[in-house]
Order: sequence, then structure tokens, then C-alpha cells
Amino acid sequence: MFAIASAMDLPVRDPDARYVGSPLALIGVVALGFLIADVLSRALRMRRDVGTGAFAATAAVLRERWLGRRGAIVVCCLLSFYATYLSYRNLKGYVPFVSQGNHDVGLLEFERWLFFGNDPTTLVQTVLGTGVAAHLLSFVYLAFLTFVPISLGVALVWSSRLAAGVWYVTALSLTWMLGALSYYVLPALGPAFAGRWLVSDLPETGVGRLQQTLFESRVEVLADPGATSAVHSIAAFASLHIAVVFVAALIAQLLQLARPLRVALWTFLGLTALATIYFGWHYVVDDVAGLAIGGFSVFAAAKLTAAGWPPLKGRLPLAQRRARAT
Repeated sequence: MFAIASAMDLPVRDPDARYVGSPLALIGVVALGFLIADVLSRALRMRRDVGTGAFAATAAVLRERWLGRRGAIVVCCLLSFYATYLSYRNLKGYVPFVSQGNHDVGLLEFERWLFFGNDPTTLVQTVLGTGVAAHLLSFVYLAFLTFVPISLGVALVWSSRLAAGVWYVTALSLTWMLGALSYYVLPALGPAFAGRWLVSDLPETGVGRLQQTLFESRVEVLADPGATSAVHSIAAFASLHIAVVFVAALIAQLLQLARPLRVALWTFLGLTALATIYFGWHYVVDDVAGLAIGGFSVFAAAKLTAAGWPPLKGRLPLAQRRARAT
């Protein structure tokens, strides 16, 4: 990131700072919320089971669970994740200044050939309609923005299985880096930006407003990257929405977490895939590449952390896991 910024005389920005103040602050607030919930729930349980006073129980939980190795690991994971995300977003923003043109024309033609002369975006809109489906899929797509910080809180703070949380965060960090690399391998804007007619019949939704905002930011950045706080955020290949949600769903499946959670994550992945095509964010090949990046990141992260591979090796039976978690 710093090498490209220096060579191309480009600024390093705090991604999304103009919208949420700072992603680090957002992650911190979410983590703090889960920390408070974790401490209070465990303190109440200790008070009920042991008869300890409220203050003493809270202090004991903080001391035993957070003021030590576990707390240090969680803080390091969150800071490392943020540093990786900061690099990813800036590297994504540098693509137009480093790459020589986009490959949208070729990708559009390839997908029309693949789908017998039809655009996948148009096909999905025709099948699902452009009414209720547009608003539902818009909600699903935008839910990703809160899914990532909340999933970090669940994996690192709320969960009793810290090794699994470290595995998840490591996989996400690898996903960001591989995703940034893919933007340089095959630069593309995506159907919605390369062929605006593909989404012209859709009603006004949160996704539509987001696409307009991102397009305006692109114009600002390309005009003078040093004169705006905006970050260029449009890139199609590969789909990191797909990669990130696939990482979460696959790890949940491999760890055999609660069935409702696994079903919810796989459903979220399927709906997200539909949304990426429906709104023209991505080509079908982008989603396939996202699955490949996510799958590889899960495997590599398991090898790099205490999860090991296969990650199911030595897993306790479900009843024992539940007993240990309590």
C-alpha cells in the first residue's frame, strides 16, 4: 500500500471515514458492546450459581476472562484486522491509477455468450421482478456492512472458542488481501457501472443510492485524488461480498456450529449472490472467484493458526462442547 502510494503520489485514506467516522471506531464500539454483554451475562450466571455479589462477580469475570492473554489476543486480532482492511481499501482505490483500462467489455461479452446471448443481470431481474425483490435484495446486500463487524464481535468476544475466532479473523484478513490482488489481475467496474442500462428499470433502493454515491466518489478521486476525502471503491473481480460470507458459512459448517446459524449463513450467502447479479455489482465469474478466494482463505488460515487442518480433528462431541461453553 505505502509503496504504491509513494510511487504514484496517492494519499492513504481511512476508508469509510466520511460515513462512519472510522471503521476502527465502529469495530471498537461493536466489540465493546459484545464485551459488556459477555461480562454481564457471565457475572449474572456466577452470582446465581455461586452467590457472589454483583460487583465481585463482574470483577472476577473481567479478571479471569479479559485481563490477560485472551484480552491481549482479541485486541491484537482487531487491530490486525483493521490494518489489513485499511490496506485493502486503499489498494482498491489505487486500481484506476495503476491498471491500464478495464475488462468490462470482454466480461460482458463472455457472460452473454455463457448465457446464450442474455445478460445475467437482466435474466435475474426478469425472473424475480423489479418490485418487492429489489427492496428485499437491497436489504440483504446492505446487511453485509454490519455483518462484518458483528461477526467479529461474535467470533472474538462472545464465543468461548477463541482459537476458532482467530481462525475466522485470519481467514477474513487473507480474503481482503487476495481480493485486492484480484482487482489488479482483472480490473473491472461491474455491469452496473459499465452498462447503466442494465439497472435502469430498478426502483430507488438503498443499493441504488449507494451505487450513485460510489460513482460520484469515483469521479472526485479520478479528478484529483488529493483534493477529496473520498476513496475509489468500485471493483468487480472478484466479489468480496461472496468471499467474506462464504468464509463465515464454511467455518461455521466445518465447526458444526448451531444448525440455525449454519442455515442462516448459507441462506445469506445465496441471497447475497443473487443481489450481486441482480443489481449489477458483479459478473457471475466474479462470484465464482469470490468462492475460490474464500475457500482458499479458510484453508490457509487453518494451516496458519491453531485450528489446523482438517479443523474438525479432535473436536469434542456436541454435548461436551455445550457443557464446556457454559
